[in-house]
Amino acid sequence: MKWKLSFFLLFSFTLLAYSQQTDEAAKIISLLEKESATWRSGDGKGHADCWHIQPYSRILISTGNGTALDIPPAAMKNTDPATMGNGGFSVNTNYKISIQKNSAWVSHDELSTSKDGTKSYSYEIRLLEKIKGEWKLVGQSIHIYKPE
Repeated sequence: MKWKLSFFLLFSFTLLAYSQQTDEAAKIISLLEKESATWRSGDGKGHADCWHIQPYSRILISTGNGTALDIPPAAMKNTDPATMGNGGFSVNTNYKISIQKNSAWVSHDELSTSKDGTKSYSYEIRLLEKIKGEWKLVGQSIHIYKPE
């Protein structure tokens, strides 16, 4: 009887932990989708709400022509809508997520389509922290590439 009770408790805790991780992953994906959409729509306030800049925040972008850009993190919070995306949409796929308490990292692929139909491809790594109960981006690394 003790064995069955122990097994049941272990199974229940495992299921609960998995459920909580799944809920957190869904919240993170929702935030990343919001961040992409607000950038393309020029919603500076909505975009800024996705970010929490820390002293160690960093935004690195590798362009398709080999240039590396080191974007000041404050640009994510104080973005001029005129310098943001001009419409279009993106599709993120291939999410891989690691959540450790109040920190997470995510890698995903992104296919962006501009208003005029031009497509761009990137591999992205996003760093997040839970701030006052909500997931926020604190850093990212974007690597733009041309598919073969």
